[in-house]
Amino acid sequence: MILSPANSVYTICKDAAGIAGNIFALGLFVSPVSTFKRIIRNGSTEMFSGLPYIYALLNCLISMWYGSPLISSDNMMVMSVNSVGAVFQFVYIIVFIVHAENAKKVRMLGLLLAVLCIFAIIVTVSLQITNHSTRRMFVGFLSCATLISMFASPLFIIKLVIQTRSVDYMPFYLSLSTFLMSTSFFIYGLLNQDAFVYAPNGVGSILGSIQLVLYFYYKRASVEDSREPLLVPYA
Repeated sequence: MILSPANSVYTICKDAAGIAGNIFALGLFVSPVSTFKRIIRNGSTEMFSGLPYIYALLNCLISMWYGSPLISSDNMMVMSVNSVGAVFQFVYIIVFIVHAENAKKVRMLGLLLAVLCIFAIIVTVSLQITNHSTRRMFVGFLSCATLISMFASPLFIIKLVIQTRSVDYMPFYLSLSTFLMSTSFFIYGLLNQDAFVYAPNGVGSILGSIQLVLYFYYKRASVEDSREPLLVPYA
């Protein structure tokens, strides 16, 4: 089969958007490293919450499954980025559990086990659906819901920034990476005509842009020695 020039350009643009999304996602995945260096150095999770990483792990696992050939044959970019993301989130959660106080440690361990059980149930149930379109829709709706939930978690940060008039708890590169990744996969989803990809990432792009606007608006009100914290410093 010979592709027309139009189809070739279309495919190139779609792949470019997917690759860009993967690159920006990597920046998003590594952005909390400085926070965990602080946690390891102090031997305490302080006031930070591990819930964003629980949400992120669940989303990465479900989205990875949605992008797999068993669910959708044209979303390898989605599968690859979420596979890497799941590894990062799992490592962050383990580090958090190791350094958390006992009550928070038990809670986080329980949530981690719950996420793994939920994912196992989703995989088992979806494989029982023989109709491929129905199976894709089932996993797609779940992926879309968890992704929107993950993107909505920074609403706590937005509220905190407005209340304190400080961007100490909203790292610039985290917000920028979120915006760029969401926008890239929004474009990728549009070009791939996949509403389960472009709809949640469209929401993420909007929320990411709001964070950037707030960052620059409140930047002058932030203290000089601000340090990069966890995604959401809210228990």
